[in-house]
Amino acid sequence: MESTADRSGRLLAISDLHIGYAENRALVEAMRPETDDDWLLVAGDVSEISTDIRWALKTLAGRFRKVVWAPGNHELWTHPSDPVTLRGVARYEHLVGMCRELGVVTPEDPYPVWEGPGGPVAVAPLFLLYDYSFLPKGCATKEEGLAYAHGTGVVCTDEHLLHPDPYPSREDWCAARVAETARRLDALPDDLPTVLVNHYPLDRHPTDVLWYPEFAMWCGTTATADWHRRYRAAAMVYGHLHIPRSTRLDGVPFEEVSVGYPREWRKRTQPPGRLRRILPMEVGSSDRGTAPGLGRGRGGAR
Repeated sequence: MESTADRSGRLLAISDLHIGYAENRALVEAMRPETDDDWLLVAGDVSEISTDIRWALKTLAGRFRKVVWAPGNHELWTHPSDPVTLRGVARYEHLVGMCRELGVVTPEDPYPVWEGPGGPVAVAPLFLLYDYSFLPKGCATKEEGLAYAHGTGVVCTDEHLLHPDPYPSREDWCAARVAETARRLDALPDDLPTVLVNHYPLDRHPTDVLWYPEFAMWCGTTATADWHRRYRAAAMVYGHLHIPRSTRLDGVPFEEVSVGYPREWRKRTQPPGRLRRILPMEVGSSDRGTAPGLGRGRGGAR
């Protein structure tokens, strides 16, 4: 583990920047730390285009004391508009290499220890994917769930653009990532709390408010349902759902910190692109409730 001696500052978080939209790119251009010691957690879906990912992370890394990144599904897409045509693990490793050039912490690096207000905690960016275990009601298998989703028209674009190579399936890749990540987290000191940063929620409960519940299949894995307890989480930070809010499970804050698409954030009362403070915890931060824009539209592009 890497440790720093910061005794001030804030641990801030954001996700789902989707800077392919000009309005969202402008939000990133305007993002600034509150103090010189602020860290920023970026929980995935910066963009699907490699040059955009580099621009955003380089911009933020130049402003914040430390930037910590966990990949979303969009970064892992092999998009027809991206000149980088790598697939699966090779694409992920390319992104990790890019982040290391920029000084951005990835799931493959030592977990940094936040020693500012609310610390010390190990900040653990995770890359876990999903395994279709968040099945729709009445479905017993992935095949049944996918058939149901196709019947409703709510199917994640991952089915076409997120390739698991060299793994035979996304769920196989997920199983390997869960096993390796658990091994690393198990090695942390037993008395050290964590802030767990993953693109997807570690428990299914945040997906209960989806307008299209079948989309939950692309939102995580039941294999991590106890990780907030098992790894002494002070907070669990995630995105992907485009439903910014705070909930609690077993006393642990689950913080959904996404920006989302302009058509979604324009409907909200809060200004878009606001960085969520994770530590020290904001007063009254839990159970903020749902925001407009819970729907995903037919086709499920997320």
